[in-house]
Amino acid sequence: MADNIEEKVIMTPKCKTATSTTLVVERKVVQAEASDKIHVAGGDHTGIIINKEQVYENGVTEPCHAQLEFRVYLVSAANGSHTREARALRFWFKPQMTPGERPHEAQAFFRELVSPQDFPKDYVGFIKKIIKLMQHKYLQLKILEIELRQEGTGTPPPESNGVISTFIEESAANQTPVISEQRVLDMIENAYPNPLTVDDFITAGKWSKTEVKDALEALEEKGLTRAMSDGLYIRQHSVDTQVVKQMPKLCSSRQPSIAIITALYCEKQAVDAMMDNQETFVRYTTVGESNVYTLGTIGAHRVVTTKLPSVGRTREAMTAAGNTTTRLLGIFQKVEYVFLVGVGGGVPHYTDYERHVRLGDVVVSTPAADLTDKSVYVFCEKAERNEKGGWDYEVKPYKPDSFLLQDIALRLMRSHAPWDSYVNEGLERLRGVPGRWEAPLGGSDRLTMDVGNGAFIEVSHPAPSGDQVDRGGLRVHCAPVAGGRAVACSGEARAAFAAHARAQAYDCELDAVLDSVKGNRKDCFVSIRGISDYRDGTRGKDWQPHAALAAAAVMKAIVAAMDPPTD
Repeated sequence: MADNIEEKVIMTPKCKTATSTTLVVERKVVQAEASDKIHVAGGDHTGIIINKEQVYENGVTEPCHAQLEFRVYLVSAANGSHTREARALRFWFKPQMTPGERPHEAQAFFRELVSPQDFPKDYVGFIKKIIKLMQHKYLQLKILEIELRQEGTGTPPPESNGVISTFIEESAANQTPVISEQRVLDMIENAYPNPLTVDDFITAGKWSKTEVKDALEALEEKGLTRAMSDGLYIRQHSVDTQVVKQMPKLCSSRQPSIAIITALYCEKQAVDAMMDNQETFVRYTTVGESNVYTLGTIGAHRVVTTKLPSVGRTREAMTAAGNTTTRLLGIFQKVEYVFLVGVGGGVPHYTDYERHVRLGDVVVSTPAADLTDKSVYVFCEKAERNEKGGWDYEVKPYKPDSFLLQDIALRLMRSHAPWDSYVNEGLERLRGVPGRWEAPLGGSDRLTMDVGNGAFIEVSHPAPSGDQVDRGGLRVHCAPVAGGRAVACSGEARAAFAAHARAQAYDCELDAVLDSVKGNRKDCFVSIRGISDYRDGTRGKDWQPHAALAAAAVMKAIVAAMDPPTD
């Protein structure tokens, strides 16, 4: 009988109503014998005890160490309707686990519990998986309280900001989209400063010539685009531009010391809104890449901004991004500091408010505090499963020789810098400029997961706990930024690589830009990402303008905190 006294995992009902059930799964050292009220499992399930009738209070008086809530949208095979169920998990860990480790362990448990590969579709499977995870893997988890609550039928959550696999599949992405003025404008803005021909639209969009011309004429009437010679179409700038064959020579006092590189049109608009004394020069070409440079001032500093003509993993896009950066740094040879400013995809944390990144936040690329590697940007070229069930990565890490910009960002974050004043200043300057620059309504920021077979999970954003405080306004995080389609597009790999690199944001693959920055011996650089979705910044169209503005505001705060130039 003494052999029966050992640590076991015990499940006990806590309370039950017509629409909810609360269970407690606890790790205890007990001696137990089977009875009509206690089931002692054997075989593969040895070490598990089920209390069948006992109503139980877990006896813990201290607040739970971590908690999260989520809703499951289960799809009916009969009619396709979604049934909504609310579920909550509350965690208590053994004393050996430090407070700093608890949120990470709770997050890891949750991610494994809701893995799309084997997500349990019923109560029995759900509870069974919890018990088995607790028994065999999460040995420091002492008590887990589970609340299950039925909420009836509900509309499935939106897929645009999905975390795991609610991204457009390649097959769907390759279907011909219906033409619209917005789609045509998006193509023009993405290609800017390169002009596009009617044939470019026909080839890329599979649209007819008549449809394309009608859309272009409508956009031109609204002042958003303009036709150039030779049948070329370009985005109409909201500020005066000078078309030049080559950049005019600048005297020493007008040479910029700061370069700001953007990838999307709205990113450049947001950055330009932070500058004074602007002059914009555009060099158009029908062969190779066109270039746009906006010169101006931020405080005491002379700055130049540009926009990449295209980004992505095609050879043409990577070459264009590298060439544009190299040309910029070649023309403006007094540049000492390089900022990559724009949108990105946030890495959510479901149990820790401080580590959680949500839409509208900003991530500044800084080294991870707990890693000896001081990379600020980590690009993943390849990710593969290994025999142990983990991941092996091929990466390109980037770190500046000088961490001046990162140190300023950390100092400003700790002092709760008034980032919002620059956001409001930008909103005022962008008044009347097309685009929704204000933050979308809060209800649009929903954390969703696709767990397979039409079922969805929507996870609640974590709330502050303990001494954590929600101060309102713009939240800024200092952590590494990651990139790479090998991980950014896959939910499980995305989360695993973010944890590996300690990254809190992904971008749209700007490694070619950083290759050029490093190749041109620019020793001080930083990436600033405003969060517009939970992928890589490319899908959250509704949030992109505001996220870009938030990133630009943080950039301005860092520049304003830099020592004035000595020249």
